[in-house]
Amino acid sequence: MTDLAAALARDAATVEDALRALLPPAGRRLADAMRHACLGGGKRLRPFLALRSAALFGAGGPGAARAAAAVEMVHCYSLVHDDLPAMDDDPVRRGRPAAHIAFGEATAILAGDSLLTLAFETLAHPATHPDPAVRCALALALARAAGTDGMAGGQAADLEAEERAPGLDEIAGLQRRKTGALIGFACEAGARLAGAGEADRAALAAYAGALGLAFQIADDLLDAEGRAEEIGKRTGKDAAAGKATFVAALGAAGARARARALAAEAEAALARFGARADVLRAAARFAVRRRR
Repeated sequence: MTDLAAALARDAATVEDALRALLPPAGRRLADAMRHACLGGGKRLRPFLALRSAALFGAGGPGAARAAAAVEMVHCYSLVHDDLPAMDDDPVRRGRPAAHIAFGEATAILAGDSLLTLAFETLAHPATHPDPAVRCALALALARAAGTDGMAGGQAADLEAEERAPGLDEIAGLQRRKTGALIGFACEAGARLAGAGEADRAALAAYAGALGLAFQIADDLLDAEGRAEEIGKRTGKDAAAGKATFVAALGAAGARARARALAAEAEAALARFGARADVLRAAARFAVRRRR
């Protein structure tokens, strides 16, 4: 395995262990739905970024793992709700039945709600960080990343844009909120846990902003060109729904070029960290080369 592949695998295992410990135990329908939505799949890129941004400043341990798990809970909650018939109406997620197919729509909605609230409970707990000011800052940042100025607002803008043909600036803006905000929080969380200074956090924010857009463009390309059995979810949805994507605006070749340029921008933002940030640079390259 490459260094990045090994790091992704190690961090995915760390987060999987943290999620298993933090999620309610199996045996009740709601708990089973939450565990179905969170465990045993996914790239775990957002928690990887949280762990690696903390490690960049020499921090880690159980607190970083808890923060990384909280990021993944919010991501998984968003996937559960995105898959619902009222949203993207996807029956498959990560190669398995989506939560609403496996447990019914009502339980899926409650599972998503519960994952979101558990993420904040996790961040607010003293086990995440001994300083209550740090925990409050993490909770505030996650609320902003997940709410109307972040992921939820970006999803709403994405739905509204189906009825028209927005320009590139508007597409970039909604995708920064829909996908980029949570990626940005992941990098910020690790830096805050480690007590990083403002200039270091700003550099990571610039990295995350470019990475988030590159990652979303790659996702859009996979939807347009990928195979469902390879990706683990239905493809061709964006074009069918008239989604506002860089692929729709620029074509596949133009979108691919934009993603590569953004990945290079993300790498450049890490210059101040030198070789310590090599695995984060590799993650930017991975984001645009991935096949699922």
